[in-house]
Amino acid sequence: MHDLIIIGGGPAGMTAAVYAARKLMDALLITSDLGGQMIWTREIENYLGYQYITGPELIGKFEEHVKKYPANIVYDEVTKLEQAADGTFRVWCGAREHRAKTVIVASGKRPRRLGVPGEVEYTGRGVGYCATCDGPLYAGKAVAVVGGGNSALQAAIELAAVASKVYLVARGEFRADPVVVEKLRTTAGVEVLQGYVARGIYGGETVERFVVAARDGAERELAVQGVFVEIGLDPNSEFAAGATALNAYREIAVDCRTATGVPGLFAAGDVTSGPDKQIIIAAGDGAKAALAAYEYLLRKQ
Repeated sequence: MHDLIIIGGGPAGMTAAVYAARKLMDALLITSDLGGQMIWTREIENYLGYQYITGPELIGKFEEHVKKYPANIVYDEVTKLEQAADGTFRVWCGAREHRAKTVIVASGKRPRRLGVPGEVEYTGRGVGYCATCDGPLYAGKAVAVVGGGNSALQAAIELAAVASKVYLVARGEFRADPVVVEKLRTTAGVEVLQGYVARGIYGGETVERFVVAARDGAERELAVQGVFVEIGLDPNSEFAAGATALNAYREIAVDCRTATGVPGLFAAGDVTSGPDKQIIIAAGDGAKAALAAYEYLLRKQ
């Protein structure tokens, strides 16, 4: 029986592991990989302490810090989380069961993909899923944004301030708030392509061309150096659906101290209902969650 199980190896989960280790908690970190969405981020310029660092490099720094302590890491995929009658938790990885007095869910989100040729190959080499994170890297370059919701329109507006040209590719009518749509219409440097879908992403070492198609099948080739996919994120929360409340977006609902409302169960990072999805915020959530779990155990004794 562990004091704590942390589900997820992104910035929230790894930070939680460090804080738990410093409190001498018997903690188990379960993750399919280390890094989370940082794996897809080529360059990071907004993580305090690093004016510039790549996603893999920052993952390496996090991993080095975690493994400074006696790290108990299991590389596996969690398939089910449930609370036992005695208030402890069962965490299942297929047929394998782990038990703990407390749990932190830090399983993050996964971007919805376009599912077109070149998307996977150019992820981190021109294909991105966070304009806030990577937008400044495309100063003076042409980029495309795919999507028709708030996040896509806001990404296009933000990128227009640095890019030489922004194409906004939307399948149909915008699903954004009217104030955002109006802001887009008054933003220079954005060409809107409504009624278009993605067909493929091509290039050499990095992205060079983005092919889209209109409803009649006519294709258009856009000369761009970046493609930002803003068609939404799906939280990795399926395994927790029976253990705690999820909101309309399938995120785990938490309060300001990362508590879920289920005693002993906490959640941190992008999988939660917190409004902003950033590396530094996820790391802070992980720290708060580990401290909250420690305090919970102290009060239970």
